Amino acid sequence: MVLAIIKYNAGNIQSVLYALERIGVAATVTDNQEQLKSADKVIFPGVGEAGSAMRYLKERNLDLVIKQLQQPVLGICLGMQLMCRYSEENNTDCLGIFNEKVQKFNSEELGLKIPQIGWNSIYGLKSKLFEGIEENSYCYFVHGYYAAPGEHTIATTNYDRPYSSALKKNNFYGVQFHPEKSAVVGEKILKNFLEL
Repeated sequence: MVLAIIKYNAGNIQSVLYALERIGVAATVTDNQEQLKSADKVIFPGVGEAGSAMRYLKERNLDLVIKQLQQPVLGICLGMQLMCRYSEENNTDCLGIFNEKVQKFNSEELGLKIPQIGWNSIYGLKSKLFEGIEENSYCYFVHGYYAAPGEHTIATTNYDRPYSSALKKNNFYGVQFHPEKSAVVGEKILKNFLEL
């Protein structure tokens, strides 16, 4: 199986590679359009800021390529948020694969630490991505922005309010948490994605 990881100016690619290595899978990190199109599966990871990430993708026409991919694609954290329509982070128009708006947690209103950093549970699990995963399993999150629950939500998490911890539309999947840092549960989710 040929697995491609989209290369752009966003962190955490190395930890995704290590997680895949632990389950015995090698991946190519690339921003080459042909390599992305011909891969069996594509992972779109990310830790960083929406505006500069979208700029990088657009400069290389990767925004158009990602939207046209036909194989299973998994967006992680910022990757998932960039697959949404719009992000309040630096007023950024995103890829629009999911018709969701990414909003900022309001820290004054919440009385909670923003960004959310640490373990939280996922529930309302739908789709093969979560096969064999128990309701209310814990995953590792680091984020200050969220997508509200909507028609594409396949997992939900609460941080003062319910939000989408995973989205799916056609061949596109997105998770707000970091499967590569979510121990056994995250490993199983990555394996499920590779088996889709």
